[in-house]
Amino acid sequence: MSAIDWTELDSARWHSENETPAPIRVISADDAMNADTAYRLACEGTALLWTGDFHNARQLLQALGRRIDRKTPRPVDDPAEQFHLHRRARSHRARVLGRLLVRLADDHSLELRRAPDIRRACTEAYGPPDGPRIIALTELLGVLGAHQWRMTGVDIPALGARIHPHYGVFSPVRGEYVDLVAHAPLPARTGTAFDLGTGTGVLAAVLVRRGVDRIVATDNSSRALTCARDTVEQLELAHHVDIVGPALYPRGRADLIVCNPPWLPARPSSAVERGVYDPDSAMLRGFLKDLPAHLEPGGEGWLILSDLAERLGLRSRADLMTGFDGAGLRVLDRIDTKPTHPRARDTSDALHTARAAEITSLWRLAPIGEHPGDESSTVRR
Repeated sequence: MSAIDWTELDSARWHSENETPAPIRVISADDAMNADTAYRLACEGTALLWTGDFHNARQLLQALGRRIDRKTPRPVDDPAEQFHLHRRARSHRARVLGRLLVRLADDHSLELRRAPDIRRACTEAYGPPDGPRIIALTELLGVLGAHQWRMTGVDIPALGARIHPHYGVFSPVRGEYVDLVAHAPLPARTGTAFDLGTGTGVLAAVLVRRGVDRIVATDNSSRALTCARDTVEQLELAHHVDIVGPALYPRGRADLIVCNPPWLPARPSSAVERGVYDPDSAMLRGFLKDLPAHLEPGGEGWLILSDLAERLGLRSRADLMTGFDGAGLRVLDRIDTKPTHPRARDTSDALHTARAAEITSLWRLAPIGEHPGDESSTVRR
């Protein structure tokens, strides 16, 4: 097993969507390498550039995963500590598995035995081919999985249609937050709405179907902006929705401003995790701080947020209420629902206790002094 110098790889460059640095040491590996040897090398920091059979590479990846999972940390009583141990274990797992590499040719093809045709999936994720590249096999499998999601689509009952998430854009497979927006009582006037952090554009589409005439949808991700444009065009709603960004707030004011920020205040480790993890609750705080300045008189802000962070000890309910008060906001109403996704019932999940008790809420917010006749209340769906 001789080391490979990067200059020997036909000018192939390293690429990582997670911005993982290029491995310092790389050796060639093929079907002759057993899982124990591969696991030892990967744990030591050596990357393995696969030159054998594609399906054998996938089997090797599964074998490495089984060896990592044997050392899963034991459960602890403190939810926050359990979360951090879980994240650390997931990070270690991703780091070790990410050391099995493959080389994409200059047309995005994979020159391995029994390799599928990956060119279309890679073009969707990376854009037109621009030379050979080295990537982790785990990243390639994520690209192929995202391609299948995009082809198959995700059924959205509130729309009576399927939408087609792009690679790197959070998929609305957890439908409870979509249903909250589909059924919450609209403000008296809803000529214009903002959808902040639109992602696939699903909430903007739901609001149009509910009768809102004009939506301005924003996102900080260029992939999300492209995906949202495709979504509203596919649903023939583009004449009602303007997609702008990168930004959190667009210019101007609206009668309704909807925001479904990432629910957990932690650092994401991949592009798609930015839909789940919000470091230091930055997007949540930005939404609250600038909400009053962007609402029309009599308007409402809708915050869709899970209490999972509270159940994991990452943020308290008092912190959230302090955020409302600090922004000069009052709660008009809170509509609650229980998640129905499979992970809420998965007892093998390290965070099962918190997930099983999780509640997702739509908070109806307004500047203090407006809506004087409304009383704060709690409604559960």
